[in-house]
Amino acid sequence: MKKKSIIKRGLHLLTVMVLGVLVSTTTVSSATTVSPAADSQAWDKTFPQNNKATVEKVSYKNRLGINIVADMYLPKNFNRAKKSPAIIVGPPFTGVKEQTAGLYAQEMAARGFVTLAFDPSYTGESGGQPRNIASPDTFAEDFSAAVDFLGTRSFVDRNDIGVIGVCASGGFAVSAAQIDPRLKAIATVSMYDMGRATREGLGLAVTPNDVMTKEEQIKALEEAAEQRWIDFESGQIKYGGGTAVELKPSAEAAVREFSEYYGTPRGYHPRSLPYSLTSRGALVNFYPFEHIDTISPRPILFIAGENAHSRYYSEDAYKLAGEPKELYIVPGAGHVDLYDRMEYIPFNKLESFFKANLK
Repeated sequence: MKKKSIIKRGLHLLTVMVLGVLVSTTTVSSATTVSPAADSQAWDKTFPQNNKATVEKVSYKNRLGINIVADMYLPKNFNRAKKSPAIIVGPPFTGVKEQTAGLYAQEMAARGFVTLAFDPSYTGESGGQPRNIASPDTFAEDFSAAVDFLGTRSFVDRNDIGVIGVCASGGFAVSAAQIDPRLKAIATVSMYDMGRATREGLGLAVTPNDVMTKEEQIKALEEAAEQRWIDFESGQIKYGGGTAVELKPSAEAAVREFSEYYGTPRGYHPRSLPYSLTSRGALVNFYPFEHIDTISPRPILFIAGENAHSRYYSEDAYKLAGEPKELYIVPGAGHVDLYDRMEYIPFNKLESFFKANLK
């Protein structure tokens, strides 16, 4: 695909991302499998290989019976006779495992951890029908399903499993940790509260006055509700964020930042596609920080860029969380810088956090 086409498609996807998510029409086997990635596919990631880690494609079912496909990364020359700590990595809202989540998983594996980067339900290579829908409850369940899988590997210490949630997965990981005490240490990076973002709009850290009005919120929900009838009668799902509410200046600025990653060869991946318009209602009803204080005494590390338009999500969640907790601000970094810019991503901080909290 030519660069201009990628950029145009990326801008379209990110414009609708205000109320949409990524999906794919790819289907997979329902059996639980583990196979060396090198044997089944060429390198299909948006980031370079690290020779200090290896990767295997795996699949397993979540509690809802949906088949989840993931990449499991292991340290080079890993000793499978020994039990090791593990880290689950969830992707940004518009991401698949071949992008940001995989980069984090590979780097943390190179530092000695067993890691797992997965495609959320209905997304990428994972299963789930109908395709192309956003379900916050299911996305949180996917983290617990990853614990199920890792905790039943003979080489993983099931009492030492942590999680990194990037962007929207930060909110989904926090939601999962509130009800799953098996997640022993929680880190979020460039966290997004997708419920709040859908209710209020993008980019509020830049210009708070751009928050959606009550009338705009009602209009957006009415559009999604009307679309349910159309989808039901036609059998054809409409994807994207709809047109009920125009993007405001701060949202447009956020979209341009996202397009620098998803809309160019830097982060483009063909399995990144928008979710259904009717997903809006489920997102509006998502409040991931309602019981965040119950995660205590398990530790939480919030990482955000100094200049990130999303920084206030991490700051607000930090205020609500119980101890032990830490807010770590990366100097000079924006939101998307922490997706793949190695000079900004504080991997040393993540390594020390998990080594201190996973035995």
